[in-house]
Amino acid sequence: MSSGVERQHYNVTFTLLAVAAVAYALLQSLVAPALLTIQQDLDTTTAGAAWILTAYLLSASVFTPIAGRLGDMYGKKRTMVVVLVVLAFGTLLAALSTSIGVMIVARVIQGAGGAVFPLSFAIIRDEFPPRRVPQGIALISAILGIGGGLGIVLAGPIVEHFSYHWLFWFPLGAVIVATIGIVLFVPESPVKTRGRIDSLGAVLLAAWLIALLVPVSQGSTWGWTSARTLGLFAIAVVLIPVWVRVESRSRSPLVDMQMMRLRPVWTTNLAALVLGFGMFASFVLVPEFVELPTSTGFGFGASVTEAGLFLVPATLGMLVAGPISGRLSSTVGSRVPLILGALFSCVGFALLTVAHSEHWEIYAAMAVMGIGIGFAFSSMANLIVEAVPASQTGVATGMNTIVRTIGGAIGSQVSAAIVAATLAVNGEPTEHGFTIAFAAAAIALALGVVVALLVPRPVRESSSEVLAEAA
Repeated sequence: MSSGVERQHYNVTFTLLAVAAVAYALLQSLVAPALLTIQQDLDTTTAGAAWILTAYLLSASVFTPIAGRLGDMYGKKRTMVVVLVVLAFGTLLAALSTSIGVMIVARVIQGAGGAVFPLSFAIIRDEFPPRRVPQGIALISAILGIGGGLGIVLAGPIVEHFSYHWLFWFPLGAVIVATIGIVLFVPESPVKTRGRIDSLGAVLLAAWLIALLVPVSQGSTWGWTSARTLGLFAIAVVLIPVWVRVESRSRSPLVDMQMMRLRPVWTTNLAALVLGFGMFASFVLVPEFVELPTSTGFGFGASVTEAGLFLVPATLGMLVAGPISGRLSSTVGSRVPLILGALFSCVGFALLTVAHSEHWEIYAAMAVMGIGIGFAFSSMANLIVEAVPASQTGVATGMNTIVRTIGGAIGSQVSAAIVAATLAVNGEPTEHGFTIAFAAAAIALALGVVVALLVPRPVRESSSEVLAEAA
């Protein structure tokens, strides 16, 4: 942590970063449960409404590593303030929107807020005492899951008692508070790296992410074997190695491929992909399952608001696991909570696979899953931070966030596709379909345990720093 009389106590910095993180996490999840209401109010089609989620996902994926790199180069605070101002503008536009076109543009602008998390990690690394860094990063990481769960819980009551516009007005207030607070109280980091933005690398990164994530998000609408879907997947397959080659040869790469090849980095990113696949499936499967009418023989007939309550135990589990994960990272290393996170999440889905006929069974499974998500999310960011130099914190954690997002997008779509492929003759979902989807997520998370075991054991801090700087 840098010294100086003008620097505020690190708890002040953490509080402001947490407010910004909660606001972004809410904006990420509040919309999904209310999508049908928004579709009706904006008088658009199901396909048009789907782009409200897709536009946000694409924008966040593209801008997160770029903003992380800009923070490493020009200052984390400065970049964070710019990102929050852009996020505030996009949120204001969404709150005022009355047409699907304006809403999609607003969501694209909001996606820039995805950089809040990697920039927060970088600021914490620079400003906190070394012994407090793992806990700070763990808590901010847990907020991504906690905010996501809260968004699903709060969406129903907000739409029911207000309107979809308030899905954006409430987070906008938090974004404004965080922006003003960070401008006034968070110091600029003295840790910067020289270089420039590799424009070709940035364009190629954006191109392959779009080519990959658009068909993942729209495949169920277009058809998984349609020319558009397969064509975009083929483009992604071609562009990814081209991007890697260009970045490997660049003197000032957007993403350092040598850094990405470090064993702690690539194993953690692989874990993020697999765990994202399994964990994000719960936000799709559980609300859909409990909202099905009781006439199906297995659904609970829950409203959107009631469905959100089934995710409360998961949110509480994340809240409990986050601080514990930080303490474990400080004492035994971040590998242990990652393994625990994958294991708890796997057990949670295994419980859903074999027992989902009673309310308490869903609550119990979600509590276990929430503990797992809290451990896993918190540990992954710490593993990346421990493995890379301070000058690459933003871009490295940004890439980890993208990989986790890709895994989550794929997991959500695969889960939905399994349920859709097992519809009954009358077109209704079947219990068997949900059981298979729960089991598939459990298997993916079991694989996540294996991947987590591949993450190298921690070494002494001094040796770790030397190796990271040398890399």
